[in-house]
Amino acid sequence: MKTKIIFLGPPGSGKGTQAQMVSKDLGLNHISPGEIFRRIIKENNPAEIAEKIKFYVQSGLLVPDEIVFEAIKLVLDKKNFLLDGFPRNLNQAKLLEEFLDGELLDVVIYFNISDEEIIKRLSSRRSCPKCGRIYNILTLRPKKENLCDDCEVELIIREDDKIETIKKRIEVYKKETASLIDYYKKILIDVDATESIESLTNKIKSIILS
Repeated sequence: MKTKIIFLGPPGSGKGTQAQMVSKDLGLNHISPGEIFRRIIKENNPAEIAEKIKFYVQSGLLVPDEIVFEAIKLVLDKKNFLLDGFPRNLNQAKLLEEFLDGELLDVVIYFNISDEEIIKRLSSRRSCPKCGRIYNILTLRPKKENLCDDCEVELIIREDDKIETIKKRIEVYKKETASLIDYYKKILIDVDATESIESLTNKIKSIILS
């Protein structure tokens, strides 16, 4: 079984959803920078890293690669990891390589999806401003139109899910992350991210278990 894995793909490709499901089923250590940041800030632990992350996040700036990796290292086991959302660029890939100190990655799974499909998926998302629950008007509708099932509060479109913002996110992805496809080409396996969730999960698990 492969235990040193990276999920690579643009925003809205479904890699986060698949990472949660696959890691739970196969006992892999799922690592997502966003989740790690939220936990560090909430617990203020380690305080030094929490302060650095808060400064950049609250300033609307990207967290520098070295600080991102400081946070990642807190939970990174060299023998067992499924990285989702990291690395985002070549510099982060090289920081990971240095940390692994000769340990080779097993596989990089690339979630292939068109810009049009990303825009359709993300612009269809709605969220509850009270509890944060996420819905999708195409695939995961609330029971009552545009109302949260739990809070019965009117759903909103987050700034991240507005079409102009989505287009900018795709541009940033292509500029920063797409070069990793070539960097990892020897161990990269391409999957069709438009398949059903269940079908894609089975395909990914088959790749990892082979």
